[in-house]
Amino acid sequence: MPGASQIFVGFRALGYYSNHVPLQVRYHQKHQEHYVITCVGKAFHTYNCSKLGIVSVSDSHPDSISCLAVDAYLVFTGCRNVIRAFERGRQVKHTYEGHQKDVHLLLPFSNHLISVDVDSVVKIWDIQSEELYLEMTFDNRTFEISALMHPSTYLNKILLGSRQGSMQLWNIRTNKLLHTFDGWGSPITVIEQAPAVDVVAVGTESGQIVVHNIKFDETVMKLYQDWGPITAIGFRTDGPPVMATGSTVGHIALWDLEERRLLAQMREAHWTAVTGMEFLPSEPMMITSAADNSIKEWVLDQSDGSGRLLRMRCGHRAPPNRIRFHGNNGQNILSAGQDSTLQSFSTVHDRHNKNLGQASMNRQQAKKKGIKNDEHKLPPITDFASETTRQSDWDSIVCCHRGHKVASTWNYQKCTMGKHKLEHDRWKTESNMGVEAQAVTITSCGNFCVIAQSSGHVDVYNIQSGIYRGSYGDLRAHNASVRGVAVDGLNQVTVTGAADCSLKFWKFKSKQLLHTLELDSPVAQMVLHRESNMLAVACDDFSVVVVDMETRRVVRRFSGHRNRITDMTFSPDARWLVTSSMDCTVRTWDLPTGSLLDCFLLDAACTSLTLSPTGDFLATAHVDDVGIYLWSNTTLYSHVSLRPLPSTYQPLTIVMPGTRALSDDEEEEDIAEPESANEIPAFKSPDQISAELITLSLLPDSRWKSLTNLELIKKRNKPKEPPKVPKAAPFFLPTIPGLEIKFAPEEQAPKEEPSSKIINLGSLQPQSEFQRLLQGCMDKPDYDTVRSRLRDLGPSAVDMEIRSLAPEGGGSVALMEEFLKFLHHVFTTRQDFELAQAWTGLFLKVHGSVITSEAQLQQQAQQLLTTQEAIWQHLQQKFNQSICLINYLKSATL
Repeated sequence: MPGASQIFVGFRALGYYSNHVPLQVRYHQKHQEHYVITCVGKAFHTYNCSKLGIVSVSDSHPDSISCLAVDAYLVFTGCRNVIRAFERGRQVKHTYEGHQKDVHLLLPFSNHLISVDVDSVVKIWDIQSEELYLEMTFDNRTFEISALMHPSTYLNKILLGSRQGSMQLWNIRTNKLLHTFDGWGSPITVIEQAPAVDVVAVGTESGQIVVHNIKFDETVMKLYQDWGPITAIGFRTDGPPVMATGSTVGHIALWDLEERRLLAQMREAHWTAVTGMEFLPSEPMMITSAADNSIKEWVLDQSDGSGRLLRMRCGHRAPPNRIRFHGNNGQNILSAGQDSTLQSFSTVHDRHNKNLGQASMNRQQAKKKGIKNDEHKLPPITDFASETTRQSDWDSIVCCHRGHKVASTWNYQKCTMGKHKLEHDRWKTESNMGVEAQAVTITSCGNFCVIAQSSGHVDVYNIQSGIYRGSYGDLRAHNASVRGVAVDGLNQVTVTGAADCSLKFWKFKSKQLLHTLELDSPVAQMVLHRESNMLAVACDDFSVVVVDMETRRVVRRFSGHRNRITDMTFSPDARWLVTSSMDCTVRTWDLPTGSLLDCFLLDAACTSLTLSPTGDFLATAHVDDVGIYLWSNTTLYSHVSLRPLPSTYQPLTIVMPGTRALSDDEEEEDIAEPESANEIPAFKSPDQISAELITLSLLPDSRWKSLTNLELIKKRNKPKEPPKVPKAAPFFLPTIPGLEIKFAPEEQAPKEEPSSKIINLGSLQPQSEFQRLLQGCMDKPDYDTVRSRLRDLGPSAVDMEIRSLAPEGGGSVALMEEFLKFLHHVFTTRQDFELAQAWTGLFLKVHGSVITSEAQLQQQAQQLLTTQEAIWQHLQQKFNQSICLINYLKSATL
């Protein structure tokens, strides 16, 4: 598509598990397993309850899903004012359109589906025919529907709860109001059927839970929750009379219905309001979800009646700040979020995901008081570095925190924070107000880390022991905030970049200053490609400079971004530099040519990006988005013409990938786009780049190498004995009529008379197409057509055509002369050079005696020899120049 990315295409999104839409649980009769369905924005996920493993991902909706409902066969979703029914958890089976406002409540009811929009318009649909069965309209000023439920054993009846606090029982078959419940003076948030018939539990905004008998309109009991509005209600069905309620602060209360008291509390079950809660039938298992992007499965087997966490799937509850691929296989992505957590996401399967926990200065104290009330919680991670060389021996990750001078270590193998908090002793005596660690790097050996401070100090620490190993500079490395630090692959040179517009190169071990490089603008951040020693430096003027650490010079300068550059990453071979900016663009720069190769626009600005070590995926994190998006590199599996983009190029906004990867048997929708000025015609290579060069045919070697040896090849491949045809016996053997059975003798075929072995091929064989084309060139030379025809023929066919040029083969001396002119033309144009050499060799081998006996053929052969010698002398001169230059570069000391 013109204006879209030519290199990267959306693959799928990682790190999404749930949002504010309540989860749904269904039982699959054939599989005999429970499945939980959660919403993740424009799609929904299906997990099995046995392992919380993802089973399927639905197709994407045009907008975010507002409500979910399930029955035994289908999953129903409400998106804006359209309702869709999905089968097999992925494909749309039915669509129901008719609402004028957004749908926010759904309830499958036997063969019908009940839907309610924000204007309190109730529509009842026939699921299979998609026809509207009934419509009821309510006034939001008197009865605004906020909850919907079907009482068990109540035929054709539904119970509606309102924001005004009252409830109504309706018969949807007769469209009659059966009873109105006065309510309890607070808006109703949730209604849930109790295990007992005629009894429902009603949750209100005031925190009151009312267990009510709707048959007699009597309140059985009232309970009160101190944590605010009731967001979810569930009942155990495996024996104990226990009711669970969720709150807006993430706590869960367990109530004993027999003794009418609070049984237990499950505090900090979620970070945000518990929106979904379901008990598995006849099991002490409870599944909850919340807007904190997590699904949790609890088993109620504690001595006090509370539950313990059995399984969990969670992502970031706040957008990631920094992402980096971890390891050399490109299968794990480390992500540091604004929720102060460090997590690892697998590009292969969710079961390989890891949560390294929340950053804290005192993890033991946090475990006692709970991570939600951790007084020692560290600020979000702004930068981190990881190395896999010694990760099985000690900590392998070092992180910097926003506004904090201490750098923390993490252990990837143990999935926890490390034991070291890296802080220099100078801050114990000097004023440390406003000082923070801004950049960090780990050496390739995995033994040392270098931390850059906003005060201008750059310190070196041993990761294993956490011992301070020195600082760069006499007092400080720079007189301004140090924003980037890097160490080369051999631990020889350390480079630091600061806001004073300078890059400084230091001896890693002796801390001696080697060189200072002044830039035109303050340094914003740096990224080093250790294999090539190429250093990319983002500046405050929105430009990027590439510095060669060997020569310590600026070798490339890229400009084009219109806002602050957020992140940079190199391709594995260091040919590309991918940059992101707050102008919502992602640009790919080509280092050898110094040009812009690719640029695409996104809806949300990219805050961090990273390319996998194998080069197959680009991962991006975005503003106000908790997910990580993967983009596949199309150059690995298809031909992409990479040409510099024109200066007038305007990128188009491309759609972010969904949580489901496109399978092999699916194709993306072909959406017709208007013609754009960005459209660049497809590149077509010229037939001849330069008249001084030769052009090869690029045909397989077998098409021309074996031309002069065809006779030898045929002789070698000839079988020693001709194949013997087995004597075929008829199914019914013929017999001679008579009393005795006698078989009839086999009839002998008549012998052919001997014929002459001298055959005049010229009189028997008609003129071939190649000969006709060559004959036509005598009147009007068109050698390109002859060359194309000869190129298309195989070796045996070429051999036959060239042999047939002689008079005894049906040709003539004139045709042979014309063929020599054709070869002279091919050598002059210098195209299909190796083919022309093979054709010439075969022609001279076959017709050498005829050429020596004809004067006109001798003259044409002499001209062909002169032309060929001139071309070879020119090529030999070029070869010698190249060989001399290569030998000089190998031997000379630069």
